[in-house]
Amino acid sequence: MQSKIEKPYVLRVAEFIYFKIINIKNKNPEINNIQAFEIFMTTKEYELISSGEFHDKWFEELKKNNFVDKITSKKITNETIKLLEVQKDSMIKLLMKIPKLYYTKSHFPLEISQRAFDHLWRVCESYEMWCKETKQEKLIKLDILN
Repeated sequence: MQSKIEKPYVLRVAEFIYFKIINIKNKNPEINNIQAFEIFMTTKEYELISSGEFHDKWFEELKKNNFVDKITSKKITNETIKLLEVQKDSMIKLLMKIPKLYYTKSHFPLEISQRAFDHLWRVCESYEMWCKETKQEKLIKLDILN
C-alpha cells in the first residue's frame, strides 16, 4: 500500500488556485484555460489571495494551533513560515490589480494585469510539475504543461 504523498506547504495556495480554475472550466465547458484564468482574476478567491488574506487566515489558524497544520497534523517549522510569508508578499506584489483597468481600449491586457496572469499561470504550472514528479497525473486537469 502506497503511503500518502504530502504536498509541500508552499503548494497549498497553488492547489487552491488550480482547483478554483478547474471549477470555472467545469461550469463553463466552452471556455479555454486562458479564459478560465481571466475569470478567476475577477473572483473573491482571487481577492483573498491577492490581498494576502488567504495567508493571513492560514497564519492565524496556525498560531491558534501552536503552528500545527490541521491537514497534516504536523508542526510547521519557522523556516517554512518564513517561506510562506515570502510567498504571501510575492502574491500581493504580483497579483496587484487595478479595478476597471484590466484592458486597454484596444482590448490588450495592461502590463500589471498581464503580470498577474503570468504569475497565476506559473503557480498552476508548478502544481502540475509537482503532480508529475510525484506520479499523481490524475490530479492534472488543466494540462497547461503541454
